[in-house]
Amino acid sequence: MYPQQIIDALRHVRYPGTGKDLVESGMLEDDIRISGFEVSFSLIFPKENDPFMKSVVKASEVALQTYVDPNIAAHIHTKFVKQNIKPSNLAEGANTQPVHAKHIIAIHSGKGGVGKSTVTANLAVALAQAGYRVGLLDADIHGPSIPKMFRCEDARPYSVEEDGRTLIEPIEQYGVKMLSIGFFVNPESAVIWRGGMASNAIKQLIEDAHWGELDYFLIDLPPGTSDIHLTLISELRLTGAIVVTTPQPVALVDARKGVEMFRNEKVNVPILGLVENMAWFTPAELPENKYYIFGKDGGKALAAELDIPLLGQIPLVQSIREGGDDGTPIALQAGHPAAMAFANIASQL
Repeated sequence: MYPQQIIDALRHVRYPGTGKDLVESGMLEDDIRISGFEVSFSLIFPKENDPFMKSVVKASEVALQTYVDPNIAAHIHTKFVKQNIKPSNLAEGANTQPVHAKHIIAIHSGKGGVGKSTVTANLAVALAQAGYRVGLLDADIHGPSIPKMFRCEDARPYSVEEDGRTLIEPIEQYGVKMLSIGFFVNPESAVIWRGGMASNAIKQLIEDAHWGELDYFLIDLPPGTSDIHLTLISELRLTGAIVVTTPQPVALVDARKGVEMFRNEKVNVPILGLVENMAWFTPAELPENKYYIFGKDGGKALAAELDIPLLGQIPLVQSIREGGDDGTPIALQAGHPAAMAFANIASQL
C-alpha cells in the first residue's frame, strides 16, 4: 500500500456539512502512516462536538476496506481546526444575527403531507421539556398549522418596547415561544401573497420580534423550495437542517431534492439528520404490530445512501394525530411510546 491509495479511497467519503469529499473539503491531514496492513491518519473537523464525526470516521474505515484492502486496520485520529473547513452559510450582506439563539435549525420537507409540522411541534416541546429555551417560527406562510397544534389559534401577539424599538412579543405555550402568520390573518381566509410579500413577512417575524435568549430556534419551513427558503438562509446563520419524509418512494424523491438544496455550495447548510415519519402503522389495540403502509425503511435507506444521520422513525399512531388536532402535542405525555420517540430525536439532536 502507498499513501495515494488511501487518499483516493477517502475521496469516496463525503462530509455532510459541505457535501464535498474529505480530500476536497481539506479535512485530511498530511500525516498518513502505513505499516503492513495498519494505516493511521488524522481527520480535521470544524468543532469538537461535530454531529457528523462518528459517521464520517466509520465511513472512512469502510472506504479503506472497500477500495484498498479488506484487511486494513485503520487508526483514525480527529482534530478540530475550524479554519480548515469552509464556514457555514452566511449570505453576502448578512453581518448580524437577528435572533439570539445558540442553535438555529430549519425543519424541511420536500412535499406537503409528510408530517413536517407535527415533527417540528413535538421536537420543540421535547426540547422544552428537557429544559432548553426554545423558539419556534412557523414560516409556512400559506399553510400555517403551528397555532392549531399548540392550541392558541385565537392568540394575538402584542407589542413591547425594547431598547427604543417596538417589537412583537411571541406567544408562549408549553414552554415554547412561537410566532406564525396564522396569528395575524383570518384562519378561514387563504393567504394569497406573491413571493416578495411572503418573504418580507417572514423577515419581520424574525427581525422585529422579542425572542430573547434561546438555546434552540426551530423554523417550520414551507414544503419544497421557494423565496422563503432563500430569505431565511440569507437572514440567519443556520446551524443545520432536518429533513422529514415518509418511507413512500414519492416522498423520498422530494426529500432527496431537499437535501441537495441545502448541500448546494451557494446554500451550504449542514444536514443534521433525517426523520422518517409514518414509518409504520400501529393500532392502539395491537401495540406490538407494525403495518408498513407507506413502505418499509425508505427513509432509513435514503439516510444511509446520502450519508446523513437517521434521527428517528416515528410510527403512524392515532394519538399523535389527535395531539396535533387537539393542540396538545404527544411529546407532552411523558412515558408515552410516541413521546419517547420524539424525546430520543431531541436527545440525538
